[in-house]
Amino acid sequence: MKTSKQIMAELTKTALMPQEEMLEVGRKKGKLYIGIPRELSFQENRVALVPDAVALLVNNGHHVVVETNAGQMANFQDNDYSEAGAQIVYSAEEAYKADIILKVAPPSPEEIAMMQQRQTLISALQLTIQPENFLKQLIAKRITAIAFDWIKGEDGIYTVIRSMGEIAGGTSILIAAEYLSNVNNGQGAILGGISGISPTDVIILGAGTVGEFATRAALGLGASVKVFDNSIYRLRRLQTAIGTRVFTSVIQPRVLSKHLKSADVVIGAIRGQHGRTPCVVTEEMVSEMKTGSVIIDVSIDQGGCFETSEVTNHTKPVFRKHGVIHYCVPNIASRVSRTASYALSTIFAPILLNIGEQGGVENMLRRDAGVRNGIYLYNGTLTSQDLGEMFKLPYKDINLLMAAW
Repeated sequence: MKTSKQIMAELTKTALMPQEEMLEVGRKKGKLYIGIPRELSFQENRVALVPDAVALLVNNGHHVVVETNAGQMANFQDNDYSEAGAQIVYSAEEAYKADIILKVAPPSPEEIAMMQQRQTLISALQLTIQPENFLKQLIAKRITAIAFDWIKGEDGIYTVIRSMGEIAGGTSILIAAEYLSNVNNGQGAILGGISGISPTDVIILGAGTVGEFATRAALGLGASVKVFDNSIYRLRRLQTAIGTRVFTSVIQPRVLSKHLKSADVVIGAIRGQHGRTPCVVTEEMVSEMKTGSVIIDVSIDQGGCFETSEVTNHTKPVFRKHGVIHYCVPNIASRVSRTASYALSTIFAPILLNIGEQGGVENMLRRDAGVRNGIYLYNGTLTSQDLGEMFKLPYKDINLLMAAW
């Protein structure tokens, strides 16, 4: 019988001998089947993927089908997509046969009816306009649904909201410039300033992304800019980001009312943390503004921050009240749909490539916490607490669900 010393000596000798090499078993890459249907929502001119992004996906072995005229409103033709390697299909039903459906606006009940069991949907969610049966239809088809407006980047920022906010901020100043001019029956003023003439007075409500980029655009044109926000942190961050000192103030009704009287342009860029945007400008304040001044209410998609705001559209974008021009179009990014489509593509294409690299949606979601943050349905199970409480539906934690599957 061997002694303990002999056993230890043999084990040591064995441990020191060359061992069999243990190589990592590589993940099997998946070939994705991606469908891009044409947007049917009113005045939604964007498309989720531009031809350049489609070419990137096709060159990586993925199959992309695009419904005819899907990119037409963003000035992308079917020929652009076919040359990029996409398959053009001539009915929405064909596009909805794909495993992954990528679109900008949330699907309508008619579009959900065309979807297949266990598909993956990537689109906006737009909580405030979704009926309860929207969720129930998706749940019945066991859809995995990802709200791209909830997806976070590596820095913890909502990437799509940030991109669309940058576009809305810069575009809002250009819109204001149009409505100050004689061409649109404005007061006939240039937005900005020239030598020897007082600059245009621009007030921006909100120091978030929209407010920051509106400030940059207005300063670039030479306007005098004043920024109001109830967060000292956001006001300081804006000052640092733009690299120059501008007038800033917390929102105090008496102070705000005083400055509104001399304003030529007011940009409403306040975002509600939960639900509706706070209404910080009363009708009385608006009535005391200069005749021909311009209000751009970017916050109108959450109710607006002016008491006089009413939702308009790209066909009839403005109305006058108390002599003040109001522009209250919710979807400003669709006004510059080509740029906005490129911005969306730069976010979606890497996510889709990652899904392919990881061998499927579920594998990618386990490793990407930012995209996982956007899930509100996982294989037909509601995972959003906000939606569950809003529609009184049962929900489960996504992390627990993924551990169980």
